[in-house]
Amino acid sequence: MNASPCFSQNVSVSTNLIDYACLGTLNVEASYSVAQHWSVTASARYNPFTFHKGDADRQFQYRQQSYAVGARFWTWHSFSGWWAASKIRYQEYNHGGMFSRDAEEGDRIGIGLSAGYTYMISRHFNLELGIGAWSGMSWYCRYSCPVCGLTVENGRKWFLLPDDVMISLAYVF
Repeated sequence: MNASPCFSQNVSVSTNLIDYACLGTLNVEASYSVAQHWSVTASARYNPFTFHKGDADRQFQYRQQSYAVGARFWTWHSFSGWWAASKIRYQEYNHGGMFSRDAEEGDRIGIGLSAGYTYMISRHFNLELGIGAWSGMSWYCRYSCPVCGLTVENGRKWFLLPDDVMISLAYVF
């Protein structure tokens, strides 16, 4: 009897489609399965876009670069079914002009919790649905408008924000 080797799918790369709707935020997450119920993740988000740049009445942006590392627990097995995750995240951000003329920029560091479900679409493609929140410390500077640079407030504060609202397409190797 000849035994054939058995290959499992240990790596996935995904992108969150909802992040693209957030003013074109580019994003990627890589995951590696370390056990039947556990995977480790690393992700990055990047948005360099400013809209109506230079026009003080119309300029708006949600610029950021964000990096996270974490782990997921899978109730069935890695890359399929229900999961819960935690992560450590750093974000450098600059947003403003969308709902008011105020703008804010700064750095955040914190921890996040999320949960979701992964549907196996085919052997190599998954659809991930999830939601989460993250909390931590923010060092910030608030301005009266996105263009003028007049400082209104600065300091540090605790934050609690929604995070990982996701509809992700994943490729599993």
